[in-house]
Amino acid sequence: MDNTHPQHVPTRSTYATGLVLAVILTAIPFAIVAFGLLPRLPALIAIAVAAIIQVSVHLRYFLHLDFKHTPHENLAALFFAGFLIFIMVIGSIWIMFDLHDRMM
Repeated sequence: MDNTHPQHVPTRSTYATGLVLAVILTAIPFAIVAFGLLPRLPALIAIAVAAIIQVSVHLRYFLHLDFKHTPHENLAALFFAGFLIFIMVIGSIWIMFDLHDRMM
C-alpha cells in the first residue's frame, strides 16, 4: 500500500456536517414538490442540482473520497461507474421515449 499520504481520520463533526447537509439537500426538493414552489421545468432542474450536490456530499463526508487523499485508481473506478450509470439512465430514457412514440 502507498503510505505517502497521511490518513484522513473522520471525526464526529465530519459526520454531523454531512448529515446536516444531506438532510437539507433532501428537504429542499421535498419542499419544492410538496408545496409547488416552482413551475415544472425549474423544479426538475432544482431537484437534479440538489441530487448532484447530495451525491458529492455523500462521497465526501461519508465515503471520505476527495481529490487529495484518495488514490487515483479509486477515483478512476468511481468515474467509470458514474459513466456507466449515466449511459444506463440515458439509454433507458431513450428506449422509453422510443416505445412511447411507437405506441402512439
